Amino acid sequence: MRNTITETVTKVHHWNDTLFSFKTTRASSFTFENGQFVMIGLEVDGRPLLRAYSIASANYEEELEFFSIKVPDGALTSRLQKIQPGDALTLTVKATGTLVPGYLKPGKHLYLLASGTGLAPFMSIIKDPFIYDAYEKVVLVHSVRYVSELAYKDEIEKILPNNEYFGDQVRDKLVYYPTVTREAFEYQSASEAANDKSHHTRITELLAQGQLSQDVGLPDINIEDDRFMICGNNDMLQDLMDILNERGFSKANSRSLGEYVIEQAFIEK
Repeated sequence: MRNTITETVTKVHHWNDTLFSFKTTRASSFTFENGQFVMIGLEVDGRPLLRAYSIASANYEEELEFFSIKVPDGALTSRLQKIQPGDALTLTVKATGTLVPGYLKPGKHLYLLASGTGLAPFMSIIKDPFIYDAYEKVVLVHSVRYVSELAYKDEIEKILPNNEYFGDQVRDKLVYYPTVTREAFEYQSASEAANDKSHHTRITELLAQGQLSQDVGLPDINIEDDRFMICGNNDMLQDLMDILNERGFSKANSRSLGEYVIEQAFIEK
């Protein structure tokens, strides 16, 4: 098929019964912006079966990483969850997408709001040292149903802060805020303001009630200082956009910068 390349699976990690991630080789010609997505898939009956996946690795890393749900009867994921190192995957040659920091107006605080596998593009972004030059604080909120779904928690808490090149910026500026909606979850953060809190609230409620900014020790959200990137299921996206729109925030698009940005391709029309 034209405009596709073949990469090789190098690593597969199953987080639990419903989530897994995997890495592939990366062609030297493949470039992308942190936050973008690409079409990936497998050859089925002689034809490529492709779906959109955000790239979880940073644009300077040698391998590509992806984060996926497992759907037993899913056309692609029922097969994709069985991949092993050495297997071939099909990728489109060009990454794309609107969920990139460049669409945002300058600000002081960047809120990355994710549910489920919507965390993937933000893993790419928080590994970008330039994001810490652009903002005083970067707040990553990851909402899941169960504790076992808090993928990448150790990488965010332990590996990134010790990165030899920009770990000091991560320690100073990145605030990780996991929240679990279907079981009790007490989270102890390195941040004093967010310490010993029950993280058992949906993102929409955290934002609407002002609890999120209070918990992380920042002022109430305002148009002048705060910028948002949002990735998750359609209902979550719509609800968060409604909250921000009601407060006067504008959504970025290909023609103009805004105070918040989403992946437009993932919105259900």
